[in-house]
Amino acid sequence: MTMTVDFSDLKGKSVLITGGSKGIGRSMALAFAGNGSDVMIVGRDEKALAEVKAEMNRFNAKCDYIRADLSRMDEVRLVADLTAERFGKIDVLVNNAGINIAKPAFEVTEEDWDRVLDLNLKTVFFLSQAVAGHMVKTDGGKIINIASQMAFVGYYNRAAYCSSKGGLVQLTKALAVEWAGHRINVNAVAPTFVETEMTSKMLEDRAFREEVNSRILFGRPAKPDDMNGAVLFLASSLSDYVTGDTIKVDGGWTAI
Repeated sequence: MTMTVDFSDLKGKSVLITGGSKGIGRSMALAFAGNGSDVMIVGRDEKALAEVKAEMNRFNAKCDYIRADLSRMDEVRLVADLTAERFGKIDVLVNNAGINIAKPAFEVTEEDWDRVLDLNLKTVFFLSQAVAGHMVKTDGGKIINIASQMAFVGYYNRAAYCSSKGGLVQLTKALAVEWAGHRINVNAVAPTFVETEMTSKMLEDRAFREEVNSRILFGRPAKPDDMNGAVLFLASSLSDYVTGDTIKVDGGWTAI
């Protein structure tokens, strides 16, 4: 197969993105739609999903959304099946949905722990399992997990989050090993703090923002669009020989 030198091969690819109505997910959805991909976004906020669908439809009228609660395993499997039915296949899965409950380790409850680990790790595994079942019928695909720099460093008030993202990096490797024979590439992207709805309140705290900026070589948090290059690369044929890897898009945080 001749490899492209740009993202033109993403045109007509079917892409499933969880957490696609806001922040990083919205930015990625628009980037894929802008490259001609058929994009299905998933989330719980129907109003926000519909707004992103309208934005995507300016590029590609086939883009759509599914409202679902990905903490429910029956809905996880249904999302995979509905997307495959809608587009006839699933070429790319981006596991972007995630949660953080920022608390000192002494204050983390069992419920907090389970909420973070279930969405950030359990849901990713079972959605990947369901989607991969469709990918093996169509000669493979690309799975991209949105991890975090917190998979590689520790930080305050993030015991559960760091654990979930560290596990996600290892899950990425394990699935890459098992599914390479099915021509399924499994990789991850690890962002630093990104200015989104989820982080806005934290970053409004001047002392916290200054602390974050002091650890990033570029002196600022990331914007959602800063993640798109790595994700599009991993979804395209340019990355056909890359699997089991995690690309850090952290502004140099982990370089120090």
